[in-house]
Amino acid sequence: MWTAFIWGIISTSSLVLGGLIGSTLKIGNKSLGIIMAFGQGVLISAIAYELVYESVILAKFSAIPLVSFLSGALIFFFVDRIIGNMGGADRKNINAPSTSTLVIPMVIGIIMDGIPESTVLGLGILETGSVSMAMLIAIFISNIPEAIAGSAGMKSSGWSVQKIISLWLFIALICAVFTVFGYSFFENASDGTIAFVNAFAGGAMLMMLANTMIPESYKHAGKLAGVFTVLGFIVSVAITILENN
Repeated sequence: MWTAFIWGIISTSSLVLGGLIGSTLKIGNKSLGIIMAFGQGVLISAIAYELVYESVILAKFSAIPLVSFLSGALIFFFVDRIIGNMGGADRKNINAPSTSTLVIPMVIGIIMDGIPESTVLGLGILETGSVSMAMLIAIFISNIPEAIAGSAGMKSSGWSVQKIISLWLFIALICAVFTVFGYSFFENASDGTIAFVNAFAGGAMLMMLANTMIPESYKHAGKLAGVFTVLGFIVSVAITILENN
């Protein structure tokens, strides 16, 4: 359990790192868009090979992955709309303001984004006995631009560096708890259940990418977003190949 928690903290520590960078340094929007594009490429690869493919194998090519993938995507879509109506729709927007009235929905939204990622990270440790480096790196990198952008908005709204870092540390700890949840709760789960969870998380993560990170990275990085998305995908595939060899 503690191993899962430690890996969960490592994967979400990039939120604190991004918070420190965003609250102390000035990072250009184009650079943030490029980082976001690279992170989404890594995540897309992790969804395809670490989650969906594994789900198809575990489900013995039944319809379980199809149903659970669609379920995850739809549930994320509707929950995301609710959070958006509360004021958290711009949580991944690079130029979004972070006034005090938007902090609660922003925090809820970011935790919601991190739940499927953290859960399947813990589930992967349970399945194999070791952490998936491809998933770990995907989560780590994808968190950085979000934290940088959010911290820049908080700083412009008068937040102190200490307060910003404390908030990101709180979010990182909450997400790490879900890594432990993924490791502990499914300890005696069947292959079909694990297949369902993996594909469900994959659907939720892909919906998050399509609705937030992909349009935001293209908005600020232009056609370079496509280049770095492909590079991120390639790097993640290479890590997967190295892990399995």
